[in-house]
Parts: sequence; C-alpha cells; structure tokens
Amino acid sequence: MSQATKEVISPEETVPAGEGTGLRGFIGKFTVLKGAQRELWLTFLIKFLIYTAYSVTNKTMVLWLSKDLGFSDQAAGALVGWVWAPAMTVFTLLAGSITDAIGLRRTFFLGVAICTVARSVMVVTTIPWLALSAGVLPLAIGEALGTPVLLAATRRYSTVAQRSISFSIIYMIMNIGYIAAGWIFDYIRQFNFHVSLFGFQPTSYQQLFIVSLIFEIVLFPVIYFLRRGAEANEVIARVSRSTVVAASFLSRIWETVRQSAIEAAHLFRQLVGQSGFYRLLLFFVFIGFLKAIFLQMDYVFPKFGIRELGPNAPVGKLSAINAIVIILLVPIVGALTQKFAAYRMVVIGGIICAAAVFIMALPTEWFEPAANGAFGQWLGHVYLGVQGSIHPYYVMSALYLIVFSIGEAFYSPRVYEYAAAIAPPGQEASYGSLAYLPFLVGKLLVGTGGWLLAAFCPEQGPRHVGKMWLTFALAASIAPIGLILFRSYIRVPEAGRQE
Repeated sequence: MSQATKEVISPEETVPAGEGTGLRGFIGKFTVLKGAQRELWLTFLIKFLIYTAYSVTNKTMVLWLSKDLGFSDQAAGALVGWVWAPAMTVFTLLAGSITDAIGLRRTFFLGVAICTVARSVMVVTTIPWLALSAGVLPLAIGEALGTPVLLAATRRYSTVAQRSISFSIIYMIMNIGYIAAGWIFDYIRQFNFHVSLFGFQPTSYQQLFIVSLIFEIVLFPVIYFLRRGAEANEVIARVSRSTVVAASFLSRIWETVRQSAIEAAHLFRQLVGQSGFYRLLLFFVFIGFLKAIFLQMDYVFPKFGIRELGPNAPVGKLSAINAIVIILLVPIVGALTQKFAAYRMVVIGGIICAAAVFIMALPTEWFEPAANGAFGQWLGHVYLGVQGSIHPYYVMSALYLIVFSIGEAFYSPRVYEYAAAIAPPGQEASYGSLAYLPFLVGKLLVGTGGWLLAAFCPEQGPRHVGKMWLTFALAASIAPIGLILFRSYIRVPEAGRQE
C-alpha cells in the first residue's frame, strides 16, 4: 500500500480539539479554514468535478453497455462488477505510490488526461472491443489515480488544525457530487436531446458521457492553478530520488508500480501470519454484502427503475435520497454514538440496512394508499417531477433509501475504526490499507445483478421484481447475521467504548 494512502487513513493520527464548546466550538471547527491556502479550496473543487463525472459515468455504464453496445444484462453486469469496478480497486491500490514518485500535480494531470481520452472513445464508438479496450479499461486506470491523490492532497494542503474539517468537507462534497450526478442523469435522459455533430448523433447515454467529458476537461485549468511545492505540512514522505533523476517519466511510473506491487506482496505475506488478519478479513467480507446493496444503486437500480417505472423515470433523483440523508445524518449519529463500541454500531447499522431492502420485496398494493396520500404526492410531483399517478415503487424506493441511509450512517463510518481496533499495536496503517476490501467484495457480488435482472426484471416478458429484491434483502442479511454468529471470533475489546 502506498505511503500517500497510508498517511490518509492512518487511524493513529489525531487532530487537536477545538478550544470552544457548544455553538462556539461548532463554529470554530469551520473558522479554522479561514486563511487556508488556495490549493485546499482547489482540492475541494477538483473532488466535486471528479466525483460528479465518475458518478454520471457509473450510473450510465450498464445501460450504455446494453443499449448502445448490445450486451445482455448478464454480460453488462459481469463487465461492470467483475472487470470495470475491480480494476479500479486494484489500480487504486497502486496509485498512491505513483503520486509519491511523480508528485500530486503531475498525477492529477496524468489521471485527467487518461480519463479524457477514455471518455472521448466511449462517446464516439459503439464497437464493443474498442469501447472496452480503449475506453472502459483506461478509464478505470484514470479514475483510480484520482482517489488516493485527492486524499493525499487534502492532507498535504491542510494544516493539522484544518485536517479534520477538511476531510469532513471532502466527504460532504462527494455526496453533493452524487446528488448532482443523479439530477444530470435524469435531465439528459428525459429531455432526449437530438444532437447532430457532423453527422454523428449521440444517444442519450453517449450524451451523458459527453457531460462527464466536459467535467473532465474543466479539470485541466483547475489543476493548472495548483502551485508546485505548495504544502501546509513540514514533513512529507518522499521516495528516493536516486533513480528518479536519470529515469524518464514513464520509467519512473513503471518502477514505482513494480516497487509498490513488491511491497504489497511483502505486506500480504506479513499479515497472513497474524490471527488478526483473518478476523479482519471475515469482518470485511460480511461488510461487503452491505456494500453490494449500496453499489446496486448504480448497477441494477437504473435498469429496474426504467423497466418498471418507464424510460423517463427519475431514478437519479431517487438514488440521490441516499446522499441527502447521509449528509444530514452522519454528523448527528456520529456525535450521539461516539461512546459506543464500533462493532456494536456496525451490527445495528447492518440490521437496519438489511431491513430496508425488504421494503422493496413487499407487495406494491400495500403502498398504494401512501402513493395516493400527501407524502406520495409530494414525493412524486414536487421532488421527482413525475406527471400523472404515482407508482407505489416511488414511495417504496424512497422509504427503502431513507431507512438504508439511516443504517449506513450507523455502520459505515465505524467500519475502518474497527479495523484499527483489530490491528496489533504499530500496524494500524497496514490493516487500514485493507480498507478497500469491502468494496471489492461488494463489486464482485453485484456482478451477479445482471442475472437477477434477466431472471426477475427482464426488458421484455413477465417480471417478478419482488423476488429480485428479496434476493438482495437476503444477501444483505448475511452481514448482520454473520457479524452476530461470529462475534466471539471477530470482536475485540475497544478501549474507552461501551460494550
């Protein structure tokens, strides 16, 4: 795992508490940003642009693969869940070391340049092999370069006093980007622009890729204004420059990737000999089932919504409910539950998340009164902008996402805290480097979503959507049930926390 990423997720690092208490202390958390250097604010803007472009692409990917490239539900699901998403995870693990070798600014430019070329290919071609090899795969590399670099930039361009609130803002901006992407996703599809560029007429999904490409291009001037050597920290880890001086730019990248892979293999060999590693591995596997439910909102839910609710269904705005609730709830839940053990909060959050998915498996007739009532009418006509009658699935989806988000607010922030609790003293960063595992497990699991769509929610033919959601609900239930059944093996005492 790269030093840049370790620096970000290292749980032993603490930030001094603010001097004030109550309202004064709360306001003080934000006023520490007064006088922050411009690079920190540019990092916030870069985060918004990168994540919005990524989220628009993520929501569009499976629909584009099926509609424009002709892949079946099964093939599209497998490509996204077993190729695109895991490739991003693997490349992300290597990206931090590249940042250490060539610097934040160059890594930003490299990632954005790769994404720009890849998105351009995805916009103009419908040849499957070309779109996948020159579009989807390079895009995974470019996107992966952005994740650890943004985290490292946030740390590097903030002072110790600014760091805690800076990372909170980064998390908030990520959710704002997700909300913006949902609205863009619906707007482009619903208006169905008929654009002709020199005889080229992009489909709705190619138009969405054009929007993400525009966000990508805007990043170039923003990154340009990052000053070389502008750092708020006195000590910054650097790789040895002995080979850098003589080597070419590409040689440095290759050498860094090779060295990072060697270090990752060495770390893995070191960890497998420790009992705590297997506890953490099992813990992350269970969390992966919850992450799969979160990921299906981009990889399964759009097809479900379009097929059940119509081609112009506002599935983007629906999915944005998750981000809205998370923004509001995470600080509150975090403040109210900070004295309770992380493991306990993860179990409670997992139970709430699993229960939420069962809402979608219930008969739609049960929710018709709610759809015709005040809440359903406000949701459909005011928030979603739906014309005519409100389908019960709109109400069911909203309730499911609200309840799921409550559970996510309980468990998600505490997952990585518990990883640190399991780690032997002095190895918190090494165990923290495994933090991508739940998402990797979730991505592999959600790759089966295409088969569920084909079986229970096909584009043509009879549908049994309740069975699909029941399958998701049962899969989500594996997380809390497993954490409870294997509690004596996985759980370790947490200092200063109520059991």
